[in-house]
Amino acid sequence: MRNVTYSMGVSLDGYIVGPDGSFDWTEPDEDVFRFWINEIRRVGVHLLGRRLYETMLYWETADQDPSLGDPELEWASLWKPLPKVVFSTTLSTVQGNARLLSGGLAEEIERLRAEPGEGDIAIGGATLAAEAAASGLIDEYQVIVYPVLVGGGIPFFPRDERRVDLELVETRTFPSKVVYLRYRVARQASL
Repeated sequence: MRNVTYSMGVSLDGYIVGPDGSFDWTEPDEDVFRFWINEIRRVGVHLLGRRLYETMLYWETADQDPSLGDPELEWASLWKPLPKVVFSTTLSTVQGNARLLSGGLAEEIERLRAEPGEGDIAIGGATLAAEAAASGLIDEYQVIVYPVLVGGGIPFFPRDERRVDLELVETRTFPSKVVYLRYRVARQASL
């Protein structure tokens, strides 16, 4: 069965976006960017909320930018053909290899898990991930922790007063002092 993963950059105090809406502190250096390139290779489909989709739209045409370096062109070549499902009640159309849904996240995840296919089902965006987490649908949390405190904003983890036990699977510290943490949700075995 395909894993559902939630991965994003996060401040040390747990936010993906600061109180002013900025996330400039998550701009990856070369090592972190290369890591993201390798990670996207493991993804078979990406589920996005509207805000993240709009942020990532740049990569749909980035390969036409003559100023991009090889790593950015490689990312664009992987991102552009990747199937994407955009969850939004305000958008009427989406671009690229994306399709639009206005609801039914749990049903879409179950449908994708039932389909034959390779690669993880990645979730991007805190609101969408919170909905998946509340339904117990996330299998792995992959966190890139940046050495910054932003003091508020949009939290990486949902604030739903629900305990979820995790198993540490992988860690990595980059030269820039950014830390990658990968946790698997500890599931109780059925009797």
